[in-house]
Amino acid sequence: MLGRNVGTMGAQRVQVVNAFMRGVYGWMTAGLGVTAFTALAVASSESMLQLIFGNTLFLLLLFFGQIGLVMYLSARINKLSGTAATGLFLAYSALNGVTLSAILLVYAQSTIFNAFFTAAGMFAAMSIYGMTTKRDLSGMGQFMMMGLFGIIIASIINIFLGSSAMEMMISLIGVVVFTGLTAYDSQKLHYMGQTMPMNDATAIRRGSILGALTLYLDFINLFLFLLRLFGGSRD
Repeated sequence: MLGRNVGTMGAQRVQVVNAFMRGVYGWMTAGLGVTAFTALAVASSESMLQLIFGNTLFLLLLFFGQIGLVMYLSARINKLSGTAATGLFLAYSALNGVTLSAILLVYAQSTIFNAFFTAAGMFAAMSIYGMTTKRDLSGMGQFMMMGLFGIIIASIINIFLGSSAMEMMISLIGVVVFTGLTAYDSQKLHYMGQTMPMNDATAIRRGSILGALTLYLDFINLFLFLLRLFGGSRD
């Protein structure tokens, strides 16, 4: 009898983990879809482009609005309803799409597609690795976070230097960092799914949205660094 109960609870736990991870990847995909749709819509409208990129104040508001949404969602996730958390994540995805519409004007379509599919392949491989490996990736995750801070500092310095060689190096390190973070975050989220309350749909939704945001940021940054490496501006 005890063995049967343990087996039932184990099966329920597996179902919860699977539901949690489906939610993470499902909402991440939805976020990417909203971003792509918004970027295409903005890039197709001359008036929108002029409003956004012709106004420094608007760009600053857009930039700080995105940062604010990420910080608010991350800090308040346990106090938000599942619907509110989802709405904020999709709103952030749309704002990011507005910002990323610029790449459709700068890079050739073939370059964007190549960078996207390369990023998708690398992301999928590292995500699967992170979820299936028995190795603890915590140490690697900490190392990659240190690399991320280094990238931020180097990028700020290069604003003043304007070195193309330094930009190339930053992009290469960026690809390595976000490839590693994808594996680390995937493992962390898989562990998180194993501790989710089995009868709390709201908690599972909140966790799924936070996980989707984490992996969304990993993917977007990996894509952007690859895009910078591939080059290929529009004619």
